[in-house]
Amino acid sequence: MYEPAQLRTFLAVAQTLSFTRAADRLGLRQSTVSQHVRRLEEAAGRPLFVRDTHSVELTGDGETMLGFARTILRANERAAAFFAGTRLRGRLRFGASEDFVATRLPEILESFRRAHPEVDLELTVELSGTLQARLAAGRLDLILAKRDAEADGDAGGGVLVWRDALVWIGAPGLRLDPERPVPLIVYPPPGITRARALAALEAEGRAWRIACTSSSLSANVAAARAGLGVMAHTRGLVPPGLVPVPARSGLPELGEVDFVLRHGRRGGAAQEAADALAEAILEGGDGLRRPGERPAAGM
Repeated sequence: MYEPAQLRTFLAVAQTLSFTRAADRLGLRQSTVSQHVRRLEEAAGRPLFVRDTHSVELTGDGETMLGFARTILRANERAAAFFAGTRLRGRLRFGASEDFVATRLPEILESFRRAHPEVDLELTVELSGTLQARLAAGRLDLILAKRDAEADGDAGGGVLVWRDALVWIGAPGLRLDPERPVPLIVYPPPGITRARALAALEAEGRAWRIACTSSSLSANVAAARAGLGVMAHTRGLVPPGLVPVPARSGLPELGEVDFVLRHGRRGGAAQEAADALAEAILEGGDGLRRPGERPAAGM
């Protein structure tokens, strides 16, 4: 009843909230993406998206279809792999930004290991800039990391998983004195969120000071919960105990950031395993955000 190709297209649109970016990810024409979505909606008998010339949003039925789509595609792939008689083997070195530790990524990795028990999966959790460097040096086969949507855009390379807004977050009730420098909690260079926060403040002539620097998300979150300052963070991944800083604080807009998958240069078994894991992450990409959040919309 539900075609796998249509379900994959549906997931790509749901994760990017953009028919254009979904088409780029899948290597399809935008008209084909629209056709797949329309046919899936016809099969379901209900609209899955509310869309106009400026935005794309999931309907309630679209939200429900997400879980069904992932389940159907996983079952389809397991069946295809079983009857094809092929088994993935070898060593796969995967790197992920620490942003994903508290998301569904561990669940996706667990499912991947069950489906491919002969793949030796090695996980590295690091800052996105460090992961990019290790990938370029041939020390990783696949990474899930941030890309600067403002500076690099779609030309920055990698397969877009989703695009989201950066926001200022801090402890509930935190008050910022407009007459004093903004206390910042940041990652060390070359952190994307650090660079974006400093550039935004300096562009508006707003004074700032570093209140905490750590390469550990847990340490930065602890500092923010203690009220030491504010940090730039992805809207869809705001940690528990922290909230977006109210607009009345006068902090500047931070723009958007991309989360992308990038492949290394190794071929053979490692490449096949990396391709399979990348597909699993793309199919489950909507679950990498915290419930109730949306990436930035766009056509």
